[in-house]
Amino acid sequence: MIDQRTAPYAATLLRLTLGAAFLAHAGLKIFVFTPAGTAHFFESVGVPGFVAYLTMLAEVVGGLALIAGLYTRIVALALTPVLIGAIVTVHGHNGFFFNNPNGGWEYPAFWIVALVVQALLGSGAYAAGSSGNSGTRA
Repeated sequence: MIDQRTAPYAATLLRLTLGAAFLAHAGLKIFVFTPAGTAHFFESVGVPGFVAYLTMLAEVVGGLALIAGLYTRIVALALTPVLIGAIVTVHGHNGFFFNNPNGGWEYPAFWIVALVVQALLGSGAYAAGSSGNSGTRA
């Protein structure tokens, strides 16, 4: 049975964690690998370089939207193709475990499930937007 008193806070914790994870991954691409380096990596795995810039944009905008609680359900579902792309192009052929060389598909797959759970739960408490809200504000 779901505890209606704490469920909105659980959704909020998940939303904030997912948003922070997307910002961290965007930051890695932008500040460590650099946008040009990220585009080069995408090209090295057969993905057009411009997709790297779209990915970084999606990670930043999506991460911020999740943290703010804006259109949470839509944003969570819209970010899943980014991770599906990571599995298909980079991680899928490396095996299941993410500690395999070049990372397996375990972590991105778990992240996809967490995004789907967020979409099902809604924004939770302390969300700026009403769209996708779980119906409970605290």
